[in-house]
Amino acid sequence: MAVKMKVVGLMVDPTSNGPVVVLRDEKGDHLLPIWIGILEASSIAAAMEKLELNRPMTHDLFVNVLAELGVTVTKIVVNDLQDNTYYARIHLTDTRKKAFDVDARPSDSIALALRVGADIYVEDSVLTNAIKLDKEMFEKMQKAQEDRWKEMLENLDEDELGKYRM
Repeated sequence: MAVKMKVVGLMVDPTSNGPVVVLRDEKGDHLLPIWIGILEASSIAAAMEKLELNRPMTHDLFVNVLAELGVTVTKIVVNDLQDNTYYARIHLTDTRKKAFDVDARPSDSIALALRVGADIYVEDSVLTNAIKLDKEMFEKMQKAQEDRWKEMLENLDEDELGKYRM
């Protein structure tokens, strides 16, 4: 059995300084942190903010290719956890309505699901064996993130800003 989840946060782990995507079920009973790479975090953040870039990122490219092939993403499922590594499956349907799924990293799966509006699920076995966040810890992490961004923005040197171009 799998539980439907939503992305509720993208944070930086204060211990490792690595990005963490946080999923929560609809009832709020489960908060699941998944440590991810910086590039995947950037892609997830872009999808969460619905940023439209001049050129497609890798996940946007994949969405475009699937659309050209007439393949739809029906859902993604974080289906396993082994040695602190999460595994996921992207469930797809082709033009003949044939359903199939492919192995993927949860971070890529989540980035894709956010772009196409597909549901995100996590298997019960993963929720049972994963590191869990309680609501209080999650709220503290959110507050710490807000404070960190606020401090960075308040201390931003306007002269430095002009040096960086996108």
